[in-house]
Amino acid sequence: MPKPRDTYKYHFKIVNKIVHSGITDDLERREQEHQQEWPKGHITQVGLKTTEDATREWEEDQKKA
Repeated sequence: MPKPRDTYKYHFKIVNKIVHSGITDDLERREQEHQQEWPKGHITQVGLKTTEDATREWEEDQKKA
């Protein structure tokens, strides 16, 4: 049975500067949480929803970059 594609990859940006990259299963909730720290920021989805394993691997790669 294939794993569900239920996780988003995203960048949180202020204007065009990425201030955080992450993963979530709820983009709207996560955007509101980040806006507590960065009120003028917004989320940009990266790619399509995918498996949690794949998004965690992407997240680790973002930390190395």
